[in-house]
Amino acid sequence: MFKYFPHTADDIRHMLDVIGMNALEELYADVPQSVRMQGDYDIPHAMSEIEIRRCFAQWGAENKRKICFAGAGVYDHYIPAAVPQVCSREEYLTSYTPYQAEISQGTLHYIFEYQTMMARLTGMEVANASMYDGSTATAEAAMMAIASVKKSNTILVSETVDPKVVEVMKTYAHFQGVKLQQIPQHNGATDFSKLPVLMAEGGVAGVIVQQPNYYGIIEDFTGVADICHSHKALLIINAIAADLALLKLPGEWGADIAVGEAQSLGLPMAWGGPYLGYMCTTEKYLRKMPGRIVGQTLDENGQRVYALTLQAREQHIRREKATSNICSNESLLTLWVTLYMSLMGKQGLREVTQRGCDGAHYLMAELLKTGRFRATFPGREFLNEFCVDYDGDLDALQQRWLDNGFLGGIKVSDHTLMLAVTEQRSKEEVDRLVALAR
Repeated sequence: MFKYFPHTADDIRHMLDVIGMNALEELYADVPQSVRMQGDYDIPHAMSEIEIRRCFAQWGAENKRKICFAGAGVYDHYIPAAVPQVCSREEYLTSYTPYQAEISQGTLHYIFEYQTMMARLTGMEVANASMYDGSTATAEAAMMAIASVKKSNTILVSETVDPKVVEVMKTYAHFQGVKLQQIPQHNGATDFSKLPVLMAEGGVAGVIVQQPNYYGIIEDFTGVADICHSHKALLIINAIAADLALLKLPGEWGADIAVGEAQSLGLPMAWGGPYLGYMCTTEKYLRKMPGRIVGQTLDENGQRVYALTLQAREQHIRREKATSNICSNESLLTLWVTLYMSLMGKQGLREVTQRGCDGAHYLMAELLKTGRFRATFPGREFLNEFCVDYDGDLDALQQRWLDNGFLGGIKVSDHTLMLAVTEQRSKEEVDRLVALAR
C-alpha cells in the first residue's frame, strides 16, 4: 500500500549520529569535487503527460547518433526486433533469482538453454549463469584457478589482454593476495617462447590469454595448454563470444576455463552496460565455478522440469566455502542473449561474424591505399578489428570523422588507431570514412 516512506529530519540525524557523521555531505568526502555535480538538476518541477513526452523527445534529439567504427570489447551489432519484444514481457522483465524452482520454471528453462548454447559455442562441458561482465568473469576465473591449484598464488596474464580487464583483475588480486605477472608480447601477439621460463619459476595457478586479443589479432595457442598442464596450471581463454562462431574454440585449444563478454550476442551498446559475462569450464572444475548451474530432470509425472543443481554463492553454502559472491547478474540479459542465439542459429552467427570480418579487411585495404596508413602489426591475422598507424594528426582526423557523423575507432597511442567493423556497416559507409581520411 505504502510505496515510499520518507525519512524525517530526526530519522536522518539519528542515522548520522550512529555512524559518526555531522551531515549527509560527509558521506561523499572521498569523492573528488571535480567529478561532483555542481548546482541543481535542470529538470522542470511539474508537467502534464503530453508535456513530459515532448520534453523527453527534445532531450532525446540532443543525442547525436554516429556511425560506429569503434570496438575494443563493445560492438555495434544488429538486434532482431523479436528480442526486445519478448524481453519486455512483464514475467521476464522482473525476473530474479529462481529460489523456488516449482514457480520459476520459465526462468530456469531459459537459463538452462543459455548454458547449453554457451557450452556449445565455447566447446566446453559446462557453463554457468552468469557473471556481471567479461572483466569480472576473467577475474573470477583467475580466482577459480587459485582455488583449484594448491600452493600457487601467481596468475600469468598476456600483455595482449584488454587493459580494462587487467585493471579489474588487479583489484581482485590486491584483496586476495594474488600475484599477477605479465607474459610479454611481440608484434601484437603473445610471445609464448617466454612461457616455459615463467612457468619454471613455480607457483603458477593459471595462464590468461585473449582471442582475438586486445589489438584484434587472432593468436595461435598451439601447445600452450600442454605447457600449462605439465606444470599443473590452468589455461584460461578470454574471447569475444560472437567471434567464436568462426574461430577455433577454447575447448579445442585445450582450455580449462573459457570466459569473456557476451555483449556481441545481440546486447545493445547502452553507453557501457549493463553487459553479460560468460564462464564455461570442464566438468573437472565444475564445483570451483561461481554462479549457478541449472539442470534438467523429470518430475513424478514424467514431465520435463528444471532445477538449480549447483549454487556456489555464499548465500547457499558456508561462507568460508563459497567461491564467489556473484549471484543473479542481470538475468534479463541472459534471456536476451538466449533469444538472440535462438533466432540467429549456428549459421546466422557465422554469417554475421563473416560479414564483420570481410568489412574489416576491406576497410584495412582501403586505408592502406591512401598512403596515410600502415599496418601496426604487419603479417598478423585479424577478424573484425585491427590497428593502423596514421602519419598525421590522429586527434584531428578523429574529430573530422566525428564532425561528419562517424565514431572513428579507438586511439591506442599517439599515432595508432584501432578500428572495428560489424555487419551493421555498409560498403558505402566504409568508403565515406576512408574518403575523409585522404
